[in-house]
Amino acid sequence: MRRLAAALVSLAIGCQPIIAAAAADPLSWLSRIASAAQELNYSGIFIYQSGRISETSRITHVVEGAVEHERLEVLDGSPRKVIRRDGEVWCVLPDRKTVITDRSTGQRSFPARLPTELARIAENYEVRKEKVTRVAGFDAQLIVLEPRDDLRYGHMLWADIDSGLLLKARMVGDDGETVEQFMFSDVRIGDGVVFGDTAKPDFLADGWNVVSAQGASVAVRDSGWRLATPLPGYELQSIVRRPLGRDERDVLHMVYGDGLASISVFIEPLEAAGEVGLGPLASGAINIYRRSADGHLLTALGEVPARALKRLGDAMERAR
Repeated sequence: MRRLAAALVSLAIGCQPIIAAAAADPLSWLSRIASAAQELNYSGIFIYQSGRISETSRITHVVEGAVEHERLEVLDGSPRKVIRRDGEVWCVLPDRKTVITDRSTGQRSFPARLPTELARIAENYEVRKEKVTRVAGFDAQLIVLEPRDDLRYGHMLWADIDSGLLLKARMVGDDGETVEQFMFSDVRIGDGVVFGDTAKPDFLADGWNVVSAQGASVAVRDSGWRLATPLPGYELQSIVRRPLGRDERDVLHMVYGDGLASISVFIEPLEAAGEVGLGPLASGAINIYRRSADGHLLTALGEVPARALKRLGDAMERAR
């Protein structure tokens, strides 16, 4: 009904929504896309693709007052669910009767792919507006982010003209090949989207293994590590010491970002890490680079070109 009404209104006023979309500058569109994912109610099915990997998920996002409720369910393979509520995050693994708890760090999944702070994006990407197409039954404005160097991937974003919600996101490499893609196959936006029970999750009960991944913030001067040579466009965003692995050993977690892409660096004592392969690796769209330094294992990973990981990983050193 919503789509039919929108179509009739568009005809009546000469396709004004499309004309209005054409008048908005690209950076304003990015701001609108970022806000829509956090402020709107929506529910739908989306497909993730990277190489031969394909995964279908269902997402429901509802805002009640100033509180966000979000449930993301993976529909393929072993059941997995991520629930977010008011800054709290639960990753539920029913097969293992395990739930991993954490606090939201700002890094979100589709369709919340953009940060609310967009000032640095224009420094590292050329942002331009392309044609209007159809995605999942909606008129969608295409926004292209072209990287200004070879240390980050390009992005193509299709957003609903009426609401600004991101409907499709494609990450592209140097030669234009698709690195990964998210796309709604079906989505409902606005009224009628119901989250369900927003009470305390029932899996936080007897019989479930609850593991906390929440870390403690660390000051730069206390981290013991630094970047000897800055990676152009990337700035240090956070340093956290958190328990990781089956033995919950303390690992230093440093995050560098360019306003859109981010690189995580995990640092742990070499003897605690066990036997691991060094050098470059890849897992889907995520590149990984490992090296040993001063008795520690450094693991850099992120959805960025392998050359960016290597440059950053090789530049990490103990602070003297």
